[in-house]
Amino acid sequence: MEHIIAFLLLLSTFLLPSSSHHYTALFHFGDSMSDTGNVRIGRLPYGMTFFGRATGRCSDGRLVIDFIAQDLGFPLLPPSNERESNFSKGANFAWVAATTLGFDFFNERGLSKGLWVNASVYVQVDRFEKLLPSICGAPQDCKDCLGKSLFIVGEFGGNDYSTALFFGRSIDEVTTFVPHVVHAISDGVERLIGLGAVDIIVPGLLPVGCFPLYLTNYHTQDTEDYGHKTGCARRYNALSWLHNAQLRRSLDDLHRKYPTISLRYADYYSQIFDFVINPLKYGFTAGALRTCCGNGGGLYNYDQGRRCNDKGYTVCENRSTHVSWDGIHMTEAAHRVIANGWLYGPYVNPPILANSSRT
Repeated sequence: MEHIIAFLLLLSTFLLPSSSHHYTALFHFGDSMSDTGNVRIGRLPYGMTFFGRATGRCSDGRLVIDFIAQDLGFPLLPPSNERESNFSKGANFAWVAATTLGFDFFNERGLSKGLWVNASVYVQVDRFEKLLPSICGAPQDCKDCLGKSLFIVGEFGGNDYSTALFFGRSIDEVTTFVPHVVHAISDGVERLIGLGAVDIIVPGLLPVGCFPLYLTNYHTQDTEDYGHKTGCARRYNALSWLHNAQLRRSLDDLHRKYPTISLRYADYYSQIFDFVINPLKYGFTAGALRTCCGNGGGLYNYDQGRRCNDKGYTVCENRSTHVSWDGIHMTEAAHRVIANGWLYGPYVNPPILANSSRT
């Protein structure tokens, strides 16, 4: 009997998902969906659910990257601009309001006034490369370290498109940005591969037509502009869908070029769509389209001129029942569900915890 139990225990080590501790570090790049403090903006109620204070995170609590770090056994990733931090277990290079493309692209199109940070994907990867000696030492040591690390690159693109949309540019003009944005993401990923990254996840865009900000600011009276099942704005979701389709093709091209690299797509779009169509499945009894922290009342509780933490704001009674935190960013509860979809599937394939056996 003892031999049978021993055999079953041994067998279980092969059948269960790989242990997360085999990653030596975790590195992240992106925008406000994942900035953990590089841009110190905001005040309470931001951060109220988990931290009890504002940390720079655009949510009431933890972000997707926080849950992934915790489930992989890492501390919460320190922002890359915290000079006194220890980055041996990873760092977060994401910045609030970061675009994928650089200043010149927007300046040539008369849109540079809409930018207030210089944190394109090129700049973030450049910062990472400059920080490498303090992370892992000599080039060969870094190759070894990065080969055992997990990289998450994105999401990127949302701010590139919104910069133009918020300045009144048409959706048709903004659609022409997509190949430039996707090419920049691909270039950033390829630079990381050149530095030694071998396990990379690249998230696509969320369906921005389901965000209270877009639903409020670009509201029309034409019912055909909205999905019959979702209530989301069709043409803005079409922009996200186009971006994601081109991004996946670009990642396929990179995988053919680097067949030994693990390069996976994280499907934000389908996951958020499921929140909208099946909110009760996840405990979102308030639905997915109404803002938790807001100042506007109305259908979506969003007012562009009086947003979350502006004078007179209110916070919903039960934050765990909401997807949207402030009209464009999500609640900790939503981030937890999304992280589970990446860690255990099906929204990253293979899931992170099924592919973390590097030693």
